[in-house]
Amino acid sequence: MFQKVPRAELERRLAALRARLDHDSPEWRLLAVFGKINQFYLTGTMQDAVLLVPRSGAAVYWVRRSLERALNESEFGDIRPMTSFRDAAAAMGALPDTVHLESERVPLAVYERFNKHFGFARSASADLSLAATRAVKSAYELERMEESGRIHQRILEERVPELLREGISEAEFAGELYGAMIREGHHGLARFGMYETEILLGHICFGESSIYPTSFDGPGGNYGMSPAVPLLGSRKRLLRPGDLVFVDIGCGVDGYHTDKTLTYVYRGQLPEEAVRIHRRCIEIETAVAALLKPGAIPSEIYAQITGALEPEFLDGFMGFGTRQARFLGHGIGLHIDEWPVLAKGFDEPLQENMVLAVEPKKGIAGIGMVGTENTFVVTPTGGRCLTGLHPGLLAVG
Repeated sequence: MFQKVPRAELERRLAALRARLDHDSPEWRLLAVFGKINQFYLTGTMQDAVLLVPRSGAAVYWVRRSLERALNESEFGDIRPMTSFRDAAAAMGALPDTVHLESERVPLAVYERFNKHFGFARSASADLSLAATRAVKSAYELERMEESGRIHQRILEERVPELLREGISEAEFAGELYGAMIREGHHGLARFGMYETEILLGHICFGESSIYPTSFDGPGGNYGMSPAVPLLGSRKRLLRPGDLVFVDIGCGVDGYHTDKTLTYVYRGQLPEEAVRIHRRCIEIETAVAALLKPGAIPSEIYAQITGALEPEFLDGFMGFGTRQARFLGHGIGLHIDEWPVLAKGFDEPLQENMVLAVEPKKGIAGIGMVGTENTFVVTPTGGRCLTGLHPGLLAVG
């Protein structure tokens, strides 16, 4: 029923991860992978399970539920059943003092249940090693992201204009958009790695909704359904002639995402100053994409681009007012927000076939968020766009 991740692909990923752990943590002896996305990356399935990767010896995927599904979906070499972590610990033999794990993803209660049987003295983080390994995409992964990019472009350039009509609410539009995305081939959700981040599609906004404050670490805003569900869109904000429409959504195929933002103007025109600011954002995206080459340093790209911007343009750039995101783009793959980030502090060089979403945007009082976002592959000649380069402010109606 499902296309399996090839065994050779899984073996390549595990070998790359071991090499990265050797580089980052020469003392490592055992990695325990609890997070479902990292499980999927390394085994081709995601279960109630733990993947144990010793420095020497074969990795074992211990599954509580569902073993049947894991065996049906995965080409991983060694999948075994467990009723609890006790079974995995008993089979391990001698155990090291330290276990490496996903420190940003493993709850304390899970670690304590795990350690009840394994008895480690301490834990150490494997987050960077996992993120850096996943950042460089294989041909298999790029095929899925390229297909996602084609679907993404088609949805935003062709399907969205068909759905916009006067009087439709943000929430109703988002619901109709979701159906259109599924029909086009979208895998159904947008996954984020940020702690406690819930997103169904993205930011889907009319006018000033796109600059309303949110806890989400990005330039755009969103009214959302309510304080309890600050997602999707408002039932009360209706589309009016002259509105800026801001659609910032993730799309995906077989778990792999692209990220894209397109803006529209519904039955009217924006003020010339807003158009000028939007065009400047397009120019910034083009400049950043040209720098996405192997060996380029993300923090230097960020400094070069932002350092060349006029002080008045920087005021509210990548956000609205004082609510500004401190990056220009981010890695993307099995999560929409991946490593590396085009921001200060990211000093490791880019590698060929890393994939990043570039999103220069700026909020304008009374109008909303203008700007752009597209997904690019790092190549020797600069970023290769996967999602189309429509300049936005697409006229509708």
